[in-house]
Amino acid sequence: MTERLLPTPAHTIGPFYGHALPFPGGGDIAPQGHPGTITLRGHVYDGAGAPVPDALLDFWQAAPDGSLTGVPGSLRRDPSTGGFLGRNGVDFTGFGRAATDADGHYALRTLPPGNTGLPYIAVCVFARGLTHHLFTRAYLADGRDPMLDALPDARRATLVAAEYAPRAYRFDIRLQGEGETVFLEFP
Repeated sequence: MTERLLPTPAHTIGPFYGHALPFPGGGDIAPQGHPGTITLRGHVYDGAGAPVPDALLDFWQAAPDGSLTGVPGSLRRDPSTGGFLGRNGVDFTGFGRAATDADGHYALRTLPPGNTGLPYIAVCVFARGLTHHLFTRAYLADGRDPMLDALPDARRATLVAAEYAPRAYRFDIRLQGEGETVFLEFP
């Protein structure tokens, strides 16, 4: 029987984001117990359709009132150790960070964005094999939007999260290949 060897960091392109950047409560943007909380969850897949177990996703969004000035200070420090304690559980900051688990799954708890057009959450993807992070959007509804209107229907669908239960959405991210998520370029 041959022994199966696992890849080492030298076998792929780094850096690896899952170690030091996630913080406690990073995926919990909504204040604890808020009745308007929604959930956005999904998986990150590579070009072969395999889950990416060590991706890191940053999320930005407007507050429910449409403002873009979230409360600063997503992170609190432990005064005795200097380590991160995570969010205070009360303030809405408009920023979240979630790492994928061993199955490539992530989850975000937030409040509905109050964008002036279609509501969306901006997503930035960091993952092994990417030499530069990728930007996309998770629209929480389908409708008239200049960016969506410019895309063919099949590509458009990669940006629209599916509501699978009340206040719960699924948004899978495919890094390449069939069904690749639309990624945005910024000059």
